[in-house]
Amino acid sequence: MLEKRQVFVCSLTICVARHGLIEKNPAQNLETPKQDKRVPKYLSLDDSKKLLEAATNIDDRNKERDFAIITLFLNCGMRLSELVGINMKDINFNDCKMTVIGKGNKERTIYLNKACMNAINSYLTIRPHDAVKNDSRDALFLSERKERISNRTVQYIVKQELRRAGLDSNKYSVHKLRHTAATLMYQYGNVDIRALQELLGHESISTTEIYTHVANEQVRNAVESNPLADM
Repeated sequence: MLEKRQVFVCSLTICVARHGLIEKNPAQNLETPKQDKRVPKYLSLDDSKKLLEAATNIDDRNKERDFAIITLFLNCGMRLSELVGINMKDINFNDCKMTVIGKGNKERTIYLNKACMNAINSYLTIRPHDAVKNDSRDALFLSERKERISNRTVQYIVKQELRRAGLDSNKYSVHKLRHTAATLMYQYGNVDIRALQELLGHESISTTEIYTHVANEQVRNAVESNPLADM
């Protein structure tokens, strides 16, 4: 509460100074308190596997599509808008990569691992081709209406799959799957923070640094593995 008051007082003082109501800005050399960064919620590796298994073991006409969606979220860490916007022409099947349009209309490359390629190819074998809406013919993921899948539909799919996996659909969401992908890559893949920034399409490295929370456990493990630990 005190920090919020400090921020308000500083902002009010600066505003008054800018409008010439006082000659000197007394808050000029004051530092505003830093806001603590929240540790992102994410699925553990075991829960991620449960989610993928739940998306696989269902008898549903859209299971290939829904499994591909979950797979891309968990492996690539893409945003909801990026997944919805994927076009067939954006995928380079030979080089196992795709182009997505991120925030600020910025284009970036996402590399696809074996799991992603298998999931996409499996979906393409059953993806509708006839009677697809004209403006959606190149869209990768289609809805029941044979048009580009919507944000809301993808959110619904993720909620459904979370429930099937026995996970809390109120605690986790599409964006939490993005957090999960980033955390697992950082935790298990020894991914450089700059590489992770590029992969996620973050403008600032400080945004990516929220995923270094797992480093604390890695540091503890490093200390425990010291050959002198038992002496």
